[in-house]
Amino acid sequence: MQQQDWPLWEIFIRSRQGLDHKHVGSLHAADAQMAIENARDVYTRRMEGVSIWAVESKYIHASNPDEAGAFFEPAEDKVYRHPTFYDIPEAIGHM
Repeated sequence: MQQQDWPLWEIFIRSRQGLDHKHVGSLHAADAQMAIENARDVYTRRMEGVSIWAVESKYIHASNPDEAGAFFEPAEDKVYRHPTFYDIPEAIGHM
């Protein structure tokens, strides 16, 4: 496999224990191990990370931003999902 044929990988870094992984960029690599090693060299040069995820781009699927209204609209009529719908007993205090 030549370098121009290498797949694109999306890189996610967790900066400290307990935090979410955040998308930091993309890179081309021959395989997952190379993607992780290259991501370490490119995206964590100043000791920013404790964990790296490398996901081949072709495996990421997303909703269409142009269809966001119709896609997320059904949740608006389910008011029972909002915490303001429920009465909280005074004994519980601040939530």
